[in-house]
Amino acid sequence: MNTRAPVLLSDDDKAFVRSRVLFQDALVLVLDKPSGLSSQGGRIQAHTLDDLLWTFARSNGKRPELVHRLDRDTSGVILAGKTKPALGLLGKAMQGRQMRKTYLALVGGGAPEPSGGDIRLALRREEIGREAYMRICPEDQDGAQAAHSRYRTLAANDEAALVELEPLTGRMHQLRVHLAAIGRPILGDVRYGGGLTAGGAAVPRLMLHAARLDFPHPEGGRKQVEAPLPADMIEVRARLGL
Repeated sequence: MNTRAPVLLSDDDKAFVRSRVLFQDALVLVLDKPSGLSSQGGRIQAHTLDDLLWTFARSNGKRPELVHRLDRDTSGVILAGKTKPALGLLGKAMQGRQMRKTYLALVGGGAPEPSGGDIRLALRREEIGREAYMRICPEDQDGAQAAHSRYRTLAANDEAALVELEPLTGRMHQLRVHLAAIGRPILGDVRYGGGLTAGGAAVPRLMLHAARLDFPHPEGGRKQVEAPLPADMIEVRARLGL
């Protein structure tokens, strides 16, 4: 578990992160991360979600640790382990692809064609200055990582679509790059060509939400946790008539 010095948090910080709890027991903590909050190591927010986990520190100084990350501008379900054994089991489950993640995205250009299916396009990490990007590349290129995403269209019109997504591999920016590759970039995704306006108004951020996580619980069985669609995505969806 974490051995760093505790981060000093205000009462407002603690109240905020407690308000984002979706589920917790003695072994796991599941939170609804808001868009704009870095999971770890962010340079923009005063605190990251990782810092805020000190709110849940026990009397022995141990606190939950994140099992995975979400991009700063992606909202939704994120999982932490409360004990070293639980964290180890959850980490192995993540590596063994035993966790099922479901996302919702608002994309530009109407429904993908076909309206559902699989995207298998290898990705390669590139860096420009301090920024990291993922690019589509041939499978045999140096640095290529196999990537597999599944999608289905839930609602669509000529302007946009609401798409459900399941990443079957866990590459950085995978869903964002895959959707851009089939000509349906996520609205608000400046890095990968997503539109900055929709329905006659600005898109406030990347329209990607981790809606559901199904994972093996360290004590046995499986647990499924959902995060409701946030207000900004509800507003853009309604504006688009989806």
